[in-house]
Amino acid sequence: MKSDTGDSGKPDDGEPIERAHLKHPNDTTHTIFRYPASPDLGDVVRRYWIPVWRVPPGREAPQHVLRYPVCLVVITEDYARFYGVESGLSTTVLTGEGWAAGVMLAPAAGALVAGGPLASFTDRIVEVPEVLGDAGVHVVDRVREMMRRDPRSPEVHHAVMGVYDEVFRRYLPVDDEGRLVNRVVAFVEDNPDVLRVEQVRNEFGLSERALQRLVHRRIGLTPKWLIQRRRLQEAAGRLREKSGSLSEVAAVLGYADQPHFVRDFKNAVGVTPGAFADRYSGPSSRG
Repeated sequence: MKSDTGDSGKPDDGEPIERAHLKHPNDTTHTIFRYPASPDLGDVVRRYWIPVWRVPPGREAPQHVLRYPVCLVVITEDYARFYGVESGLSTTVLTGEGWAAGVMLAPAAGALVAGGPLASFTDRIVEVPEVLGDAGVHVVDRVREMMRRDPRSPEVHHAVMGVYDEVFRRYLPVDDEGRLVNRVVAFVEDNPDVLRVEQVRNEFGLSERALQRLVHRRIGLTPKWLIQRRRLQEAAGRLREKSGSLSEVAAVLGYADQPHFVRDFKNAVGVTPGAFADRYSGPSSRG
């Protein structure tokens, strides 16, 4: 999937902002190292990401993300969490110094790890051992042991990923429905001209009911939400890059009118498209 390509561990300093990450252009509090999943794990793991942060005393650095339609596993020194798919804006507040070891699962994997349909995990966060059992306790202990070492060391990063790999390989091979939902999500995310659920149905030969049930079971939301999430992520990218006026951006994204676009964007992000674009009016538009 185009949105999932890693950079083999290069930090994101000076790189284009991840399309889901609504990072403020002046936020220099953290660096994110991204790594692709092992080739044999592609049906289960999209990628790994390791943020390392240092926030001045007395300050906070909120991180806002329009998350992809996948579940996450994140371990830090303070918590170990499994995140269901988040329908709205995800916000994490960084303070002090630290780092995290994160796994972005493939769409198919959330229900496998959770042990059932994902609808009950939508907008929920649970402790890792709640879904991984004893293996989760073991993973948390091993990852936290490694967190005592250099947080920027590629060797440490690969060791952490190796621990995760051991756990997620047990979910292979992925079932047929899981592989199908991986393909459905890739189709929506990689094709900006997909603006209607009917296009997804036609691509995969699914009835409306079959598609609805598939996405509800494996993602926890709806096909319409999948399309809307990608559109809003694309909108954020275009606004950062100053790719046209608001009306032009709205038209490219398939909105019938600008007010509808403004309303959807503000409901999801919390600010109007114009206010969001104004953040990037200065020389810093990369992070």
